[in-house]
Amino acid sequence: MIKVSTSIQINRDPSTVFHFIADPENNPKWQSGMKSCQWSSRKPNWLGSIYVQQANFLGKEIESTFEIVEFKGGQMIKGRSISGTFPITFTRIVEGAATGCQVTAIIEGDPKGVFKIAKPLMTWMVKHSIEKDYQKLKELMEQKKEEI
Repeated sequence: MIKVSTSIQINRDPSTVFHFIADPENNPKWQSGMKSCQWSSRKPNWLGSIYVQQANFLGKEIESTFEIVEFKGGQMIKGRSISGTFPITFTRIVEGAATGCQVTAIIEGDPKGVFKIAKPLMTWMVKHSIEKDYQKLKELMEQKKEEI
């Protein structure tokens, strides 16, 4: 099992940040390797909602389907893959006040096949990738409102 986490301070109101990161259609704007994300269930009913994403990871095209399994409006969203090559669960937590917030991400996965053999390397790669993604999120969210 791989488990990595990261936290970052974002100088933006928590509700705006949460709304942005809770909608997977925004993922390609801030997550490297992400090509597209689309709701496949009714746009979003949150708990139980499903979306499909296409990404590029280690030079491979990967399609995964995710289900939202926990949702606390404005605070936390948790999803798990229900199909794809790399079973994964993500949790995104936003805490803060009107002038800024702390965003925490927790990623857990159970690599299979070749990925399982390279678990230590995979853990490092996932951690490195997530830290870069959340730095990009910070930069994007701290831009002027009309630019997002």
